[in-house]
Amino acid sequence: MLRELDEAARCLVPPRVVLFDWHATLVDTLDAMYQAVDDVLPRIPELGLMSSLVTEEQCKTPEDARLVDYVRENLRLHPKIKAARRISRTDIFEVLFGNNEKAKHIAHGAFNRAYRNHYGEVRPFEGGELELLTEMHELHVKLGILTNRDREFFEHEFATVENGAWRGLFDTTVCGCDTGYRKPHPEPVLKALENLDESPGLDCWYVGDSTTDVAAAKQAGITSIFFNGTGWEHEWINKIFPGTKAHPYQPDAIVDSFVEFKWLMEECLGVSHDYCLLRHGE
Repeated sequence: MLRELDEAARCLVPPRVVLFDWHATLVDTLDAMYQAVDDVLPRIPELGLMSSLVTEEQCKTPEDARLVDYVRENLRLHPKIKAARRISRTDIFEVLFGNNEKAKHIAHGAFNRAYRNHYGEVRPFEGGELELLTEMHELHVKLGILTNRDREFFEHEFATVENGAWRGLFDTTVCGCDTGYRKPHPEPVLKALENLDESPGLDCWYVGDSTTDVAAAKQAGITSIFFNGTGWEHEWINKIFPGTKAHPYQPDAIVDSFVEFKWLMEECLGVSHDYCLLRHGE
């Protein structure tokens, strides 16, 4: 499934719109996120969600099945999952509750109440985002943010990151509380495009770090760029995007860093750039 980056660039339609995920794509809020998840999982029984945990047969991978079994027995994440710092709360709830929208709604609500006790510190995920976002803005690419985070938290984080330097660079933001459904449902993507007075198409890109981001983009009919900033091995990425009837959604391109994304964007837009930066990560 995976393409080399230069092959992906030849296949992609140049973007007129680029939408970004927030957590673990543009910014790092992992500490607060995992603290809030730690608060929610022990409350699964009182939230009435034990019977909503998926069965082994409903899991995408054996690893997902082990995660669900561990949570069912211990009401917490395995320490190795927390130590790896690679999976978002949205993907955790997707693994635990599958297509049960009611259960996920309850879990996200409990997460929001817990997150209120932990959020505050936020920093760019890699450090070169502002330069990239400024360049895209100057190239007249419309920019947006899509996040399952509630606006109460997002607005504070957005104003705080790099002392507010990102304000004015984005044409729209859509938060988890702004639509009837959260990602992986396509409604947040379609809402962002509506705000921009744009129609879905392959010249609209969504950049995100999770399977839910890919599913939302593909169901909305736009291009999906998987941001592998946490360093998943590409063999594992092939595994979580199997392209089966049950799990059909696959990204159109994969980037391992913002250096790679910057190269991909510039290549597609025909902007002069230095290939050495891609090969050496300088």
